[in-house]
Order: sequence, then C-alpha cells, then structure tokens
Amino acid sequence: MAQTYHTTVGSRSYRFASLAELMAKATPPRSGDRLAGVMAETAEERVVAQMVLAELPLTTFLNEALIPYEKDEITRLIMDDHNADAFAPIRHLTVGDFRNWLLSDHATSEVLTSVRAGITPEMAAAVSKLMRNQDLILVAKKCQVTTAFRNTIGLPGRLSTRLQPNHPTDDVTGIAASILDGLLYGSGDAVIGINPATDNVAQSVKLMRLMDEVIQKYQIPTQSCVLTHVTNTLEAIEQGAPVDLVFQSIGGTEATNRSFGFDLSTLAEAEAAAQSLNRGTVGRNVMYFETGQGSSLSADAHHGLDQQTCEARAYAVARKFNPLLVNTVVGFIGPEYLFDGKEITRAGLEDHFCGKLLGVPMGCDVCYTNHAEADQNDMDNLLTLLGVAGCNFIMGIPGSDDIMLNYQTTSFHDALYARRVLGLKAAPEFERWLADMQIFQDISTHRLNDQLPAAFANSLRHLPKEPRHGA
Repeated sequence: MAQTYHTTVGSRSYRFASLAELMAKATPPRSGDRLAGVMAETAEERVVAQMVLAELPLTTFLNEALIPYEKDEITRLIMDDHNADAFAPIRHLTVGDFRNWLLSDHATSEVLTSVRAGITPEMAAAVSKLMRNQDLILVAKKCQVTTAFRNTIGLPGRLSTRLQPNHPTDDVTGIAASILDGLLYGSGDAVIGINPATDNVAQSVKLMRLMDEVIQKYQIPTQSCVLTHVTNTLEAIEQGAPVDLVFQSIGGTEATNRSFGFDLSTLAEAEAAAQSLNRGTVGRNVMYFETGQGSSLSADAHHGLDQQTCEARAYAVARKFNPLLVNTVVGFIGPEYLFDGKEITRAGLEDHFCGKLLGVPMGCDVCYTNHAEADQNDMDNLLTLLGVAGCNFIMGIPGSDDIMLNYQTTSFHDALYARRVLGLKAAPEFERWLADMQIFQDISTHRLNDQLPAAFANSLRHLPKEPRHGA
C-alpha cells in the first residue's frame, strides 16, 4: 500500500494520499495538470506540498515506485539500472538538501558527472519542483553532456542547431533550398533533420539519400536524420539506405511508448542496426529522441502522474541508448498542456535541467502553436535563458515558421543571435568547415560573408534553367 504524506501548517492539516499526488501537487502550475485533475487546488496547497517534498529522503524514490514495477518496463529500467555506488555520496540527502547541494560549489561539473547514474528521473523531477528558474539554469550550466557522430556536440561554449528543412509536399528543390539557406547562416551542426510530410519507408529513403548526397558533396561534418518511425528506419537500413541517426519520439511510461508503436526492445534493435553501419567518424552516438510534456496525458497513459514527472521518466529511456541528441519539443503539443509563454518557459528550463542532470544531451525546440497564449518574444526569452543554461542545441527553420508542421519555432537568424550575444560557437568540426567554406567573413563574430561561397555558387550555376513559356 502506498505511503501517505501529511503535515500541519498552523491549525490546518494537509494529507497527500501517495507520492504521486505529493509530486503533482508540488508542481508549478500548468494547464495539463489542471486538465488531468492532479494540480494543487490553491497556491497554499502547492507550497505545503513543496515543503513536505523538501523533507523527503531521496531514498524514498528507490523504495516507492510511482508506477508499479510489475506493470511498467520504464519503472523496471529505472530501478534495475540504478547505480548504488554513484548514489552513495548523496544517499543521505533529502530532496531539499539535494537542491542546496546542487546549487553549492561542491557540486562541480566533475562531481555531477560522477553521481548522475545514481540519480533517478523521479529524484530529478522532485528537486526541480523546489527550484526557481535561475536555480534550474545555474545547475544545468554545470552539467556537461558531450556526444559525437561526425562532429562533437555539447562542449562548453558551444551551441549547435538542427537544420530543419521541412516542406509540406517533401519537394526536393524546396528542401534543398532550405538546407542551403541554413548552411549559409551557420546552422546544421547538430543534424540536418527532416520531418517527412509523407511518412513511409520509400519516402524516407528518398530523403535520406538527398541529405547524404549534400553532406558527401560538400564534405559537411554533420549527420542527417529523417524523423520517421523507428520501424521505418529499421526497414530502410535493411534496404541499404544511408542512415546516420535513428529517430523516435519517446515517453515516460510503457503505455505511452506502446501507443507510439514501440517498446524498449525495438529501440535496442534499432541502435544495434545503426551501429553496424559504422557511419560515424568521431563518435558512435546514433540515436535521436524527441519528447514533450503532455505526451503521456494525451495518450491517456500517465497513470495519474503530473506531466513533468512523466517527461523526466522519458529521459531514463533516452540515456539507456546513448543518443547523440534529445530534444524536448516544449510547446508543440498545445495550450491544453502548456497554456502560455510563462508555462512554456518554465517547462523548457525544467526539461533541460532534468535531462542534463541525468546525463542526457538535451536540446530544446523553443516553440509554440498559434492557439497558445504565447508569441515570438516569449520564445526569444526562453532561447536566451537556455543559451545561458548551456543547452546543447536548438532548431533552425526558415523564418521560424514550420510550414509543414504548422507551428512557430526558432529561425536560422535566432540561432545566429544566440551565438552572437552569448559568445557561443558551433561544434568545432563544423566551425572549421564554416571557415574553410568562407560562410562567414569573421568566424569569431559570426559576421556573414556577402558573397556566396564558391562551392555553392558553382553548383547553382549548373542547375537546369526554367523553360520559358511557349519555348
């Protein structure tokens, strides 16, 4: 039977029927938890829940599973992979003590790396609920997670970008134009990644070959990915397609992932298949995952948990498979889950903090849908905060408007802004390529070249001419 949690404040007693309820009631407000009926009813109840949570020993999360071990393979993964030796230095702490320790000078980057295998997603989610935004930024900045395939992502002082050349009809010319546009702004070192408008194996293979041809022709030290279902990518590998990264959207419960059409064994098979291709040059991280608060609730697979705790559990899935990239698509699901710019900002900082604390190479799609109470100024704020926090990568899309997925995100110009104002650079291998290609007049200040690089200019001269009407 689940333990109950209670306290008295003044003359009023508060009781929380389970650890799941305590976690949910301690969570900063958001529309998804209100929709699920798990949010604190008043600000006072939220603060009391946070007070009770702060006194909870971290070991509680090893003794009481939020979703029963027997019913959920993510719970089994979290419990079975927990590293007791890594946990030993922080085992004596309460959640509140853990927050104070994370913020202290004792918790250096090296120390945080040494304990990450002992931190469960529930511990990370719990401590985040006690933190202000600046706390989330400060600790995340200290958490360094570096990965590599054809370049190195996540080094200090670097901010990478996913070049996202989506097209509503998968038109090859339109996609190629977007890729060129992004490269000329210094985008694309995290990945050139396409969401296919037509999601099947044949179309995925076509797009894989297009991106591979571009990468090989210009010797770009980056990787490509078609964001199709993992089973489609497995079939593409069997057909001999040039697969760099395997993509899959993931959730924090077994039921969520089964609603997406996969389980952990599917991901293991896909990782092994991609590894067998040996396409990386400087590393072997071959997986790309995307997540987002609200996905478990939208699938009716949240088991009564708050959406941020479900999201943190998805990072246990991610770190199991050593991904190159993990991306929280923070405002994409809609205002039913994150209502406005303030909730989106908070969620983005929480996700980045929890992922980095757990050792996951976190990026963020700083985005919103047009029916949310948010605008591009909100996204500018979150982008800047994430840049300060050491986010591994963001999105780069022409004009910040994804015309295929119909949502607003960050543009090539936005990425250039973040690098300029925060003094950040691209991945080192990609930065050298940008210099060799003379993309920038001054690579140190990201000052754009006013001339088209010779290699690209030569290719454009050889494009077929449009026939004149009547010719």
